Amino acid sequence: MRLKTRLCSSLAKIFPQEEPQGVPYHSASALKGERFSFQFVFHTKKQWTPFRVEVDSALRKYVRVRKVELVPVPSLSPFLPEEWAEEDLISHQPGLYPDLLEELPDPYYPLPDAWNALWITVELPETIQGGRYPIRLRLLESGADAGEQVLILDVIDLVLPPQKLICTSWVHADCLAVYYDTPMWSGKHWSILEKFIRSAVRHGINMLYTPLLTPPLDTAPGEERPTTQLIGIRKKKGDYFFDFSRLDRWINMAQKCGMKYFEFSHLFSQWGARYAPKVVADVNGTEQRIFGWETSGTDPEYRKFLAQLLPQLTNFLIRKNLRKQCYFHCSDEPNRKQVESYREAFLFLHKFLKEFHLFDAMSDTGVARRIPEVIPIPAEEHIRTFALQKPDQLWTYYSCTSQKKVSNRFLHMPSSRNRILGALLYRYGISGFLNWGFNFYYSGLSRFPLDPFRRTDAGGAFPPGDAFLVYPGRNGAPLDSIHYEVFAEALQDFRVLSLLERYLHRDKIMDMLDHHSPGGRMTMTEYPRGENAVLSLRKRINKCLAGSVKETS
Repeated sequence: MRLKTRLCSSLAKIFPQEEPQGVPYHSASALKGERFSFQFVFHTKKQWTPFRVEVDSALRKYVRVRKVELVPVPSLSPFLPEEWAEEDLISHQPGLYPDLLEELPDPYYPLPDAWNALWITVELPETIQGGRYPIRLRLLESGADAGEQVLILDVIDLVLPPQKLICTSWVHADCLAVYYDTPMWSGKHWSILEKFIRSAVRHGINMLYTPLLTPPLDTAPGEERPTTQLIGIRKKKGDYFFDFSRLDRWINMAQKCGMKYFEFSHLFSQWGARYAPKVVADVNGTEQRIFGWETSGTDPEYRKFLAQLLPQLTNFLIRKNLRKQCYFHCSDEPNRKQVESYREAFLFLHKFLKEFHLFDAMSDTGVARRIPEVIPIPAEEHIRTFALQKPDQLWTYYSCTSQKKVSNRFLHMPSSRNRILGALLYRYGISGFLNWGFNFYYSGLSRFPLDPFRRTDAGGAFPPGDAFLVYPGRNGAPLDSIHYEVFAEALQDFRVLSLLERYLHRDKIMDMLDHHSPGGRMTMTEYPRGENAVLSLRKRINKCLAGSVKETS
């Protein structure tokens, strides 16, 4: 019996009991070296019936087929005021949402009396010949043909250029040790970390959050997260002695995975630099916590510790030829009320770190103006006022509060709001993008660990999808998600737009982006909305590139 089948783009979200509403999708284009994804969707009424999927294409060895699984979304937007009346959402209701991508078992048992989605990824090598490639997908039931669809993929004879944008999404080393119940910095822990870091690099994340000391982030006052500091510390007769061997291993492993930049964990507590982070040291042969919540950020002993650490650390980084690739943090998200404590802590660090980049998330220009040496990272909804200053490096970030009209990746948002980020970053000439949640598997303020397969909202603290991009799979390997794959597509869009500058003046490209946006101008809140609009923009860009290739050949 033939089933209902269709092809959908990667921007469609397929719900079991809803007829797919995505635009017809039978042809597309991509560059050499690009990872291209789409969905093969079908409906079956049979229960407990095994299916298999066949791929018939000259691209077959580059094609990966995974199944889309539903995940629970218990709560939606704890930071979204009702008066915002946000409309560009899939739903305002909790429920089961498509997100998790799992390897397709053989045989495969789909949901009965429901729409099922298969996620098809084509990893195009840079060496492939440009041209038109049909990809035929067959669904087999007990060996018999139950349905098929064909997508025509035009491979443009241009290679996707290297990524110039610096992109970080914070890897939380302690979350992996806790979830997989393995000792911190054990051989198993290092192996798991490497798998997660390799995944991040494959998806365009090229800067790694590095815990010099246990990060003072998302932790309830007076509470502790597991010790994750990479620097070995010994205190003897009032002086501090440092061992960088574990940090050296971390950097070497990350570079082997493809990481290019390193951002170092915050040296003062979150929201104003009022306290020291948790620091442990060997004191007379016993490991002790020597600094923490009980330590003021202005404590003379902590300042003495930093004054001894930072010169040795920077010399170590310079010897590894990493001066330009390293960024330091002072304190996360200071506001105007905390500007004096933040400024005082920052200026202390700056004395030792003048040759390095210092940056922090801050969305208040009043704070940034008080510290001209800092690279501010404003939330995307505040980027315009920072862009007017025309800084050498313009960064931005999004997180739980970035919701009203702006791009984000929450599970209850359409994927088009996730994908458009690449064009927006290009539009504003962004140097770097920061996100806090690559694999945060705790509740809000890290009060207790969570199972991310059951709670996608950090126990109700954050919108679903904010706290992590990947799920922790078996054998210490990450499992991808729809919002992770679409985010990676957005980063590819940024690279494609950069490539277009070889053939078209940037002003003309900006005109194109404005033309596709409501009101005739692309901004962080006004941009192409919906699956069709975002796909049409990328189709226009690809058409310009393909035409340029023909003109120069």
